[in-house]
Amino acid sequence: MTQFDIDEQIEELAGGEFERQPVPQSRLKSWKSFLGMYAGEHAAGTEFVIGPLFLTTGVSAFDLIIGLLVGNLLAVLSWRYLTAEIAVKHRLTLYYHLEKICGKKLVVGYNLANGILFCFLAGAMITVSATAVGVPFDMAMPKLTDTMPNSLTWVLIVLVIGAVISLIAARGYETVSKAANWMSPVIVLAFVACGVVALGQLGIGSFGEFWEIWGEGSEPFPGQIKYTFWHVVLWSWFANAAMHIGMSDLSVFRFAKKASSGWTTAAGMYVGHYMAWIAAALLYAVYLRTPEAQELLGLGQAPTVAPGPLAYNAIGVFGIIAVVLAGWTTANPTIYRAGLAFQAILPKLSTFWVTILAGGVATAAGLFPAFAMKLLDFVALYGFILAPVGAVIAFEHFFGKRAGIVPNYAEYHNLGINRAVLLAWIISAGGFYLLSVTQGIFLSFLTLPAWILSGLLFLWLSRMAHVKPGAAAAG
Repeated sequence: MTQFDIDEQIEELAGGEFERQPVPQSRLKSWKSFLGMYAGEHAAGTEFVIGPLFLTTGVSAFDLIIGLLVGNLLAVLSWRYLTAEIAVKHRLTLYYHLEKICGKKLVVGYNLANGILFCFLAGAMITVSATAVGVPFDMAMPKLTDTMPNSLTWVLIVLVIGAVISLIAARGYETVSKAANWMSPVIVLAFVACGVVALGQLGIGSFGEFWEIWGEGSEPFPGQIKYTFWHVVLWSWFANAAMHIGMSDLSVFRFAKKASSGWTTAAGMYVGHYMAWIAAALLYAVYLRTPEAQELLGLGQAPTVAPGPLAYNAIGVFGIIAVVLAGWTTANPTIYRAGLAFQAILPKLSTFWVTILAGGVATAAGLFPAFAMKLLDFVALYGFILAPVGAVIAFEHFFGKRAGIVPNYAEYHNLGINRAVLLAWIISAGGFYLLSVTQGIFLSFLTLPAWILSGLLFLWLSRMAHVKPGAAAAG
């Protein structure tokens, strides 16, 4: 039997995506595959919302520009030296890797939380695309404070977009990657065009004029807090905490030939989370000068953040197309990840059908604008919840042998729940979240402490409980 035949059998057993097998050598991909995916995913729908939302926090020019430089660098380093390193060593999905350490029962709860949170994020991107599709129909756009659908037109548009995105994601990694590679240059060009046009509309002809107009920022909009340099650094670092320090992108980088493919995330961080955020913020700055926005501000209300009209006002129909594609390139891999999470809960269902299920949940979430309008808060929360579990994988990989713990302890002893993992997750996430709520501390300030505490607790509790390989298993 040839290696190709063996690989084909493995792929068939794994539903085509190797959910419970290491990715074979013949299926590994070069860095170019990841470059397009990350550039597309992160120069995408979220950027059309996050950029304007930064303005609502009243952030200064220095704090935004320099803060994003630092925060995005820290994110790239996290992907490169944590996620990609572990991914190419084991070549397992996050969910199967966790199952070996945490136990099947505990992973079911984690996967459910992870899958639902990813669906909500994808739903926010469906919302973003819907604001663009609704422009030709003169659809009423959701307000910053809206939570419920505001019209039948809105509902129909969201359902159609959600169905298309779900079908693309359900076709697997190859289709998701190809879609991102095709769409990302168009989206990047649109962001550049939007930024240039917005600068002209604002009458900015030099960096000095830009600095003078933005300057020290402003007072935050009603319901928002004032962002400082450290707010920007830590929020941008942990905007994708679930993917890097939370290890979700083990499922993506398991296909990489080398860990150096982790550097491709810089395309997403500096094209998307830098240039695109600033360009989108400039679009919103143009809108804030309109009589409509000024009237709302005068009434103490926050003006609408609707990416579709903002882009259309800058670059016309091309802006509508770009926003639709941008929503797709974020929602597609996010639904794909959610599908992998649900696959671990429902292993008898094919990858296709669990991804369709994830797409259905995402589409339902997309009907409710609150997920997009509160994106800064939601992104911080979902990264904070999931990151401490990623610490378990990272600390076992880098420090487990030195700490003298048994690797893949749940698998070795056939445990349903590894209590060391459960306690580390609950104590770190629950304790620091309670601190955030009771003391009014910005949640992104606490993500790294929660991650570190979770990893340390896991090592300590594991060392207390583990037995040596070959010794009698306890309980």
